[in-house]
Amino acid sequence: METTPAVAAGRGAGPDRQPVAEALTSPNEELPEALTPEELAAQWEEEKPPAAGPLANAASSLVVLAIGLGALALSVAMGLGTPEKPEPGLWPFLTSCVMVALAIFQLVWGRHNRDAEKFTRMSLSPLTGLATLAAMVTLMPVIGFELPSLILCIIWMKFLGSETWRSALLVSAIVVAAFYGIFVLALGTSIPHLF
Repeated sequence: METTPAVAAGRGAGPDRQPVAEALTSPNEELPEALTPEELAAQWEEEKPPAAGPLANAASSLVVLAIGLGALALSVAMGLGTPEKPEPGLWPFLTSCVMVALAIFQLVWGRHNRDAEKFTRMSLSPLTGLATLAAMVTLMPVIGFELPSLILCIIWMKFLGSETWRSALLVSAIVVAAFYGIFVLALGTSIPHLF
């Protein structure tokens, strides 16, 4: 009975057997050379996108600060309540406070951060995600959560995540069905829904 290279590799290398690396590669194919940590760090340094300057760091901090202050005002308008009897604005208020604090910290001390990347075309992806999320929230009270959630998942998976159409459609349908099962059927929440 003839032994395949994979089986021989599994048994280990011996005088009459090929070493594992040779058994799994063709004779003309060489294994990539292992890099030292210093070489790997140098390679990453060469391949990384250009760094953002102090102006871009300050601009991004101001955007986060503006969003945090807007969310802070909206959460106060919804009502905070008390820790024992929280109202709808309490958790958004706390989250907004963290956003504002982090934005101020970044604005004051993080201006000269050299790890931040320069704004590129890929920087629009978060804005696309935010815009589609806002559209979903706007449409939910009008037509329920099923269709807006399905469209949101498809856009995020296909266009922002670069998934195939088949996986984007399948996973989106499963996610919406799971949310429907949990929040409408199992918990009976008052989330707007069509069915």
